[in-house]
Amino acid sequence: MSKKDSAGAAQILAYLNEKNRPFSAQDVFTNLQKQCGLGKTAVVKAMEQLAQEGKIQEKVYGKQKIYFADQSQFADVSDTELKKMDARIVEISTEVQTISQSCRQLDTELKELNSSLTTAEMKAQIQELQAECSGYRERLDEIKSAKNHVTPEERQKVYKERETYVKEWRKRKRLVTDMVGAILEGYPKSKKQFLEEAGIETDEDHKVTMPNI
Repeated sequence: MSKKDSAGAAQILAYLNEKNRPFSAQDVFTNLQKQCGLGKTAVVKAMEQLAQEGKIQEKVYGKQKIYFADQSQFADVSDTELKKMDARIVEISTEVQTISQSCRQLDTELKELNSSLTTAEMKAQIQELQAECSGYRERLDEIKSAKNHVTPEERQKVYKERETYVKEWRKRKRLVTDMVGAILEGYPKSKKQFLEEAGIETDEDHKVTMPNI
């Protein structure tokens, strides 16, 4: 092995001993790629060499090889110690769950804060609203101080006159429409030609729409 490969193998050995759990060559390559700087082929070669030297253990499952630390180097663990470890695992798992939930809550709060207005933005918006309200007050004061207010009676009179005029407009338009329709029954030309020859101008010609009563 080159010095680089030897150093990489030493790092792999230390990593497997530290984690003390099964890994594939791909796992080790992925986890130590930055530290070792070895390619996948070099990692596979180093792990096979370590297994041949008895420094790590190798198990074959179908087409895949699994590597793990040599267990003979570790002291035996009693049942009491295993129970303590299990209890500690449960304790840590509960702690992790609590911290994860707290992180989710903090993340939600952070998103809400990020979507909220900043102090400067809020001050600017308040100033805009105050200016807008001031304008409305001035306008209201002008309206209140005006002397030419329209009384309800006058307003009602205007509405009635408008209704009368619109009804008359509709009545006359219907009469003209009926008359033109009757003439066109015996007229040899089109309606447009007749209207032009008769000098009749329609609401549509002036883009006028009859209002609703």
